[in-house]
Formats: sequence, structure tokens, C-alpha cells
Amino acid sequence: MRILHIVYRLPPERGGMELHVARLIRAQSLRGHELVVAHRRGECPQGAEPMPVRRTRVSRAVSWRFDEISFAMECAAALPRVRRPDVVHLHGDHREALALGSAARRLGVPLVLHVHGALATRHRRIMPWAMRHVDEFIVAGTRPREDLLSTGVPDRLIRMTSGGLDLARLAAFRAGGRVRRGLIVSVGSLLEVKNHALTIEAFHRVRRHHPHARLVIAGDGPERDRLRRLAAAGPGIEFTGHIPPDSVYSLVSGAEILVHASQRLPGVGEGIPNAALEALALGTAVLVSSDSSLDPAAPPDAYRMFRSRSADDLAAQLDALLTDDRARMEMTERGLRAAADLDWPLVAAKIERWYDAVAARRAPAPA
Repeated sequence: MRILHIVYRLPPERGGMELHVARLIRAQSLRGHELVVAHRRGECPQGAEPMPVRRTRVSRAVSWRFDEISFAMECAAALPRVRRPDVVHLHGDHREALALGSAARRLGVPLVLHVHGALATRHRRIMPWAMRHVDEFIVAGTRPREDLLSTGVPDRLIRMTSGGLDLARLAAFRAGGRVRRGLIVSVGSLLEVKNHALTIEAFHRVRRHHPHARLVIAGDGPERDRLRRLAAAGPGIEFTGHIPPDSVYSLVSGAEILVHASQRLPGVGEGIPNAALEALALGTAVLVSSDSSLDPAAPPDAYRMFRSRSADDLAAQLDALLTDDRARMEMTERGLRAAADLDWPLVAAKIERWYDAVAARRAPAPA
């Protein structure tokens, strides 16, 4: 199958979506598919062919305010000039779909829109029209699915999945690590949507009853200075800055608990956090906010959830897990079993079946 992925950013640009797309492309390449990639920033993954995209006078004008839309317009213009793909897998939202939908429809190519996070609330009225040419939707969890349903997208067109995991690589870190008593870890860019501030506030409360506890925050970003000031209100908090994946895996595998406190903001929100899924595979207990559920990637008993933006609830959950070793170990065992179904070859095969189904529904356009 010839698959065209259209994505604005790829690694080494940082972000969960960027890593997800790069790893999906690698998994599909290993399964023998022909991969073509259009991207603006980052590097084309090994094993994929870059699609040439040229700027136009109109796209240059649009790029001053909306470069993602400008990029999608350029991809739409380039689509008729390349060998026809069997499916276009677009990573974005209604804005990119508006620019690319008509071009894919004219060529008779199925268009799959992959929504990795929350949809912008201020554009709800135009979303059904903007996404009218999308043949199928893939969403990262229940939150983006609810957003699409609220805009009128039929449930039968929505597929849910999470990112995949390199289980063999993660198992090596799990086998070689030793859990450090009282270690709590939070992984993610230092952005407001990640809500590390809430984790810091809850940790200060927890440390009154667990003086041995430590919190390590791995990541960097514009909230760095503010978070350091909040952390200075008490001992036990360390910032690592941005560290490579292997260092993250070593850190998380040695922790008792990983906290993901992500919150929903207007037009900004996350799907299923990959750092939390990796923590399950590393044998670490996972605490996530109600704004970043792991459903359907993992069953509810494989992790714990606290009320988003509630420092009281997060502190109570942390206290319970640090106190009850047996409960924490039982939860990590269930997390390991859940992660076993998330190996990248399994996730890629599932998406491939969705491609086949949408291609079968779509009749090719007349020449």
C-alpha cells in the first residue's frame, strides 16, 4: 500500500504527536508499505520518501498568521503532481482538512484525519463543513472523540487508538532498573497545558507525610522559571531539563509513580499521553488527570485517575499509592498486561485494517 502522511512537524521537533507519527511511519515501513511524507519542520523518517512541496504566493500570504494552514494548502497543490497514493493520512484538525479535503476528493483518494488532541472550541460552527470530505477519523482517546461527536461527526466514522510502544526496548529498561523509594516523576514539556504546577502543589502537601519523597520533572519549555519558583517553596523537587528518551526510560523505570496532570484549555488539550503508556510498560504506577484518560488504551484498573485541576485529589492519590505498596504493585502488574497489547506492529496492523475498510467504501473517481 502506498501511504501519504501529511504532518506539519516531525522529530527532532519535540512533541508527543511528532514522535507518534515518526514511529507509526517506521512501523508501517517495516510492514512493507510504501511511505511518502509531506512535512514542514523536522526530518523525514528513514524508509520514507519526501513529497516535494512548493510555496505559492497565496500560501506565503497565509503563512504570516497560519503557517499550518499554509502548509496544508501547499500539500493540496502538490497532491496532483505526485504518484497517486492509496490513502492520505492527515495529522491535524479541521483547518488542514479544509485545505486538503477537496484535493483528495477530486483525485478519488481516501482521506483519513488523525486528531491527536482537543479541537478548537471557537471553530465548532464551521467544523462540519471543513471536514465534509474526510472519509474516516482516527482519534487519540475519548476526549477528541467527544469533540468530534459534538460537531456532528457520525460515530461510525470514528476510530480510537493510542500511540504504540516499542515493548522490547522498554522491557530492557524495566529489567535493569531498581525502584527508588518515594520517587515521583512527571514527564512533559513545561507548558501550561501539562499543568506541572498542580503536581508541584500536590507534592508539597504529600511531603509533609512522606519526607523521603522526591519529585523529578523531566522536560523544558516556557513555564520553566515559574515552575522553579513554585518548586522553591519546599524541598525535594528537581528539574532535569530536556533529556533523551533512554534517560527518560531509566528515570521512569526507577520511580514508584508517574504523574500526568494535563488539563484541558480553550482549543488546547491532549489525547492519550504516550509518556503514561510507556510508564505502564516500564512497570511504574500511573496517575493521570481526568482530562487525560488512558481509555481505551488501558483498562481503568491499570492506572488511577484524579480530578483535573484538583490538588487535593492528586495529593490524596499520591499519599495512598506511596503508603500502600501492595495496591501499587497490583496496579503495575495490570499496567504491564495492558501495555502488552500496544506493541507498534499491533497498532500499525490495526490502522492498516482501517485503511483497507475506508478504501473499500470509497469508489475511485472517474479519470
